[in-house]
Amino acid sequence: MAAGGDGIGHLPDGRVVFVDGALPGEIVEARIVMSKRDFARAVVAEVRDASPHRVAPPCPEVANGCGGCGWQHISPEAQLAWKVDIVADALRRTAKLPDATVRAGGAVGPWGYRSGMRLAVAADGRVGLRAAASHRIVTLETCPVASPDLAALLSGVRVHGADEVALRVGIASGEATAFAHAGSAQLAGLPAHVGVGPAAVLHETVAGRSLRVSAASFFQSGPAAAEMLVAAVREACGDSLGSVSPSSPLLDAYGGCGLFTAGLGASHAVIVESSVSACADARVNAPEAVVVESMFERWAPTPVNLAVADPARAGLGRSAVEVLSATGAARVVLVSCDPVSLARDTTLLAEHGYRHRGSTVLDLFPHTPHIEVVTVFDR
Repeated sequence: MAAGGDGIGHLPDGRVVFVDGALPGEIVEARIVMSKRDFARAVVAEVRDASPHRVAPPCPEVANGCGGCGWQHISPEAQLAWKVDIVADALRRTAKLPDATVRAGGAVGPWGYRSGMRLAVAADGRVGLRAAASHRIVTLETCPVASPDLAALLSGVRVHGADEVALRVGIASGEATAFAHAGSAQLAGLPAHVGVGPAAVLHETVAGRSLRVSAASFFQSGPAAAEMLVAAVREACGDSLGSVSPSSPLLDAYGGCGLFTAGLGASHAVIVESSVSACADARVNAPEAVVVESMFERWAPTPVNLAVADPARAGLGRSAVEVLSATGAARVVLVSCDPVSLARDTTLLAEHGYRHRGSTVLDLFPHTPHIEVVTVFDR
């Protein structure tokens, strides 16, 4: 499997071909859709000898082209194992670490796990998801990966004046929010309890802490994912959590709404986050922390012993690694949502004396190729 979810094969001329819909060990007939000098891309036309892990996608919208769940043709128990392989392969190829420790850390339940979704808006105002590799919108009356409360909102909501809308429900609180990113958008068909607009908030419980989440703030796919991620980060921090003090606080980089500071119970922390709404949430969720509203790359580093960083898909990059290094942190716990950016960051961190001590792979997005990885680096 390649990062991104395609099966990897080879053409008769030796070129690598990335085959959408193919699984390791299968024999398939594939149709070439792009041919370059060094590689090609293809889609499965016919499966001649199927993998034992291939299943019929249970959601009928897959047949209609919905691109939300690109891995529904894979049995849930095989998905995490292949994600572990993808991370190990990225570290081997890009970071040149053939013996990197990569382990499976667990998966959320395969159905009903999402408490929030960003949805596309069709011309008639209905919501749905785009077809794979297309701008075409597959409208949804329900969705099997959405929690029941979230799925119940899909059929009734109508949006006008916006291309996208974010819907989120609070599993613990029963609250809900809706946020269309265009200021002139009009939303209809929502129950009275749904808060509308970027300032609407709901509350979710993670690791025993009640968290406020604004409609405009980022949150994990659901509370089960957030719980699993906090537990993995806590394990990765290890004894270093005991070193947190007023003179050496926890650094929570790209800290969002304060999930890790609150979930880890850090009594002294600095949260660095660029989102205005997330910073406002973090001040509520982690009142004991110092919240700095800033791009992390522009933050003036202060001494810490332990740093947790959860950057966007592109990873840390050279500038952020230099800031992390300047803190003097003995341990960095990196949360990555892309195996290739993890591998690039591993190389950059190594240039500053940080050694890869192990990666834990989590499946927080079953039926998709999206991967979450928690990695320990020690100096």
